[in-house]
Amino acid sequence: MKSTTITLLGKIRQDAPLVHNITNFVVMNPTANILLALGASPVMAHSRQEVADMAGLAHTLVINIGTLSEAWIEAMLLAAQAANGRGIPVILDPVGSGATAYRTRTALRILREADVAVIRGNASEVLSLADEKVKTKGVDSSLSLSGGAVDAAGAIARQHGCVVAISGEKDLITDGERSLWAGNGVPLMTRVTGLGCGLSAVVGAFCAVAGDVDRLTATAAAFGFYGLCGELAAGISDRPGSFFTAFLDSLYAAGQDEINRLLSIQ
Repeated sequence: MKSTTITLLGKIRQDAPLVHNITNFVVMNPTANILLALGASPVMAHSRQEVADMAGLAHTLVINIGTLSEAWIEAMLLAAQAANGRGIPVILDPVGSGATAYRTRTALRILREADVAVIRGNASEVLSLADEKVKTKGVDSSLSLSGGAVDAAGAIARQHGCVVAISGEKDLITDGERSLWAGNGVPLMTRVTGLGCGLSAVVGAFCAVAGDVDRLTATAAAFGFYGLCGELAAGISDRPGSFFTAFLDSLYAAGQDEINRLLSIQ
C-alpha cells in the first residue's frame, strides 16, 4: 500500500486532475483549498446549464448532498450521467442521509439513476442507504462500525457495484468482497468543518489517477494519506484554526518519507 500511495500521490501532483465538485455551500472554499494543496485542480460548478459540459472536461465528479434543492439534484443527476458516459469515476458523499427523508431519498435516487464508483460518508449516513430506520445526528454519525455495520456496508457495496468507504475511529473501505482498514487520523479533524467533505474530494482525485489500480486500493490510499496529514498537522497545532492551516501545509508537503513512516492500512 505504501508504494501505491506514493505512486498515486505523485500522479496527482504531476497531472493535476480536474475534480468537478457539486458540493455544499459550507465547504466549497475549504474543499477547493484541500484539492489545491494536494496538487489537484478543483472546479465548483452546479448550474444545470453547464454541469454536463464540465463533467465532460473533468477527470472525476464528486457529488455532495450537504445543501440540497431540486435544481441541484437535477444538476447532480445530469452531471453523473455525463460522467458515466465518459467513464470517469463518480464519488457520492451522502451528507446527512438518515437525518431527513429528503436527504435519504436523494442519495438513493442518485444511486438508482447513476453508476457511483465510491460512496464516502460516516457510518450512519452510509448505513441509512440500507436501512431507513438508521438515524443521523445532523451530519454527524450516530453509529459505530460494529460487526453488523461492516456486513451492511459490504452488502451496500455489492448491491451498487461500488466501493463503500466509512470514516470513523478506524476507516473501513470495502467493495463487498475485500475490506481494508485505514488507521490514520486524529480526533481534531472532527473539529474543523468540511474535512470529511474534503476527504470525499481527495478520494475523487486519487481515483482519477488510479489507472490500473483498483478503486478499493485507490480509495484506501486517499484515506491513509489524508489521515496521516492530519497526524502531521496535529504535531504542529492542537487548536482547530491553526490546525487547518497546518493540515493544508501537510497535504502540500508530505510525500514518500511521511508515507513510509506513518501510513497505516490493513
